[in-house]
Amino acid sequence: MSTENNCPSCKSENTYQDGSLWVCPDCNEEWDPSELASHAETLSDVALDANGNVLNSGDSVTIIKDLKVKGSTSGVKSGTKVKGIRIIESNDGHNISCKIDGIGAMYLKSEFVRKI
Repeated sequence: MSTENNCPSCKSENTYQDGSLWVCPDCNEEWDPSELASHAETLSDVALDANGNVLNSGDSVTIIKDLKVKGSTSGVKSGTKVKGIRIIESNDGHNISCKIDGIGAMYLKSEFVRKI
């Protein structure tokens, strides 16, 4: 069977097509594959913190892991609070632009912050 039409809820391969919808007899889930694709695209544009909360520009966050800073002997310590972040689109995973007191402007990955 094709893995592209597995059930999005229980991941079962035991699915069948009923008109324009796909049905999973194991968990009774019905879905439209085109809607799943558009939903996945919108989720990829959203920045989530380490706990899965949606981050927006202007939010305040806390760093949850000691981070090294290129070109500096010191780094950013866990527990550092950052105010007024900006969510940016990035290919390398650094989707937060911010200013950290004592260090300056830098980019962070959203997986290393927690929303306050």
